[in-house]
Amino acid sequence: MGALSGIRVVEVGRYVSAPMASVMLADLGAQLIKVENPNGGDPFRGWSHSDGYSPNFRSLNRNKLSLSLDVASEQGKEYLLKLLDESDVVIENFRDGQTERWGWGYETVSARNPRIVYCSISGFGSVGPYRNRPGYDTVGQAMSGLLSVLTNMSSPEPMGISFADHLAGIYGAYGILAALISRSQTGRGQKVETSLLQATVSFQSENIANYFATGDVPTHDRRARTAGVWTLVGKDGKPFAVHLSTPPKFWQGFATVAGHPEWIDDPRFKDRAARRANYDELSKEVKAAFAKKNRDEWLRELEAIDVPCSPLNDMSEVFEDPQIQALGMKRSIFHPEMGEVELAGPGISLSGTPLDWELAPPLLGEHTEEVLEMIGCSKQEIEALIESGVASREGRSNK
Repeated sequence: MGALSGIRVVEVGRYVSAPMASVMLADLGAQLIKVENPNGGDPFRGWSHSDGYSPNFRSLNRNKLSLSLDVASEQGKEYLLKLLDESDVVIENFRDGQTERWGWGYETVSARNPRIVYCSISGFGSVGPYRNRPGYDTVGQAMSGLLSVLTNMSSPEPMGISFADHLAGIYGAYGILAALISRSQTGRGQKVETSLLQATVSFQSENIANYFATGDVPTHDRRARTAGVWTLVGKDGKPFAVHLSTPPKFWQGFATVAGHPEWIDDPRFKDRAARRANYDELSKEVKAAFAKKNRDEWLRELEAIDVPCSPLNDMSEVFEDPQIQALGMKRSIFHPEMGEVELAGPGISLSGTPLDWELAPPLLGEHTEEVLEMIGCSKQEIEALIESGVASREGRSNK
């Protein structure tokens, strides 16, 4: 039994944010029904892959049943509403107002099922001048200020991960869990809203609090200066990272291993405030010192005296690390047609209700008949829906 066993979640989502929220709930044991358009399904299915089963799609869609249903059509809307009548949660990530135009917005759904938790994830929220703008990940990163602390603003570069999308999904799941607890006390569901912008601004609480307190605008290197962080390259060209934080013993050990114990009492570097003020000057000396030996030699010496450090792993190195292996962060799950699917493991462990992976990411419409039968559809009714194109059954193609 998972922590959310007995909870039915319907995701009418695509790409990242809604699928991220729903996969977190699915891992916790909720029954997850993913509703996809018959014409290709979630666009992530075809992201760099023509078989409709791309790694991007697989990463966010395990433990889900796929119902292929055209929810923009009048007939499809009616079947979706029947499904939502018997569900606990619905998650959607369309532009604000779109579900109302399709006839299954919050007011409509909650009037039929007052216990439902209705989660809307948008680009900018349901209020304000930007509510109707299209919102994608990098726009959320840029407008929220997150990108400004991840890149050099004089020569900005986009990031290699969709931070805003994933954060919105995580915040969405957080809100849904709170609403489910509230429902257990009041008997009523509610609307949960987040957006790429709201979630990503909230995520930056440390930098924002510092900005409000000091007026200093944070930059991409601010945290490195204040927290005693260096990314270094050994003699063999392999990179590694050191994070000294505040305990003096870490700085003293670092300076000793570097072969410069005189740094410990040097007025320019002797305490955290001095090192912050003279960070650029210290960095030159640090980088020169740590270029004299291979990375693994430095890491052994730093670890021996308890200095926080790590190889700067690329993805090919991550899953060779014994600690990553001990945590079980490489998981695999078998799909009867598509074979073995390898994925990153979940970010939490629960002792009493462990997370379980039962279903591999589904093919488009793989469970259409099964889900429609759950809401009382007859075989003849299902066949008529499929023949009309309002629904579809299992298929790989992304048209």
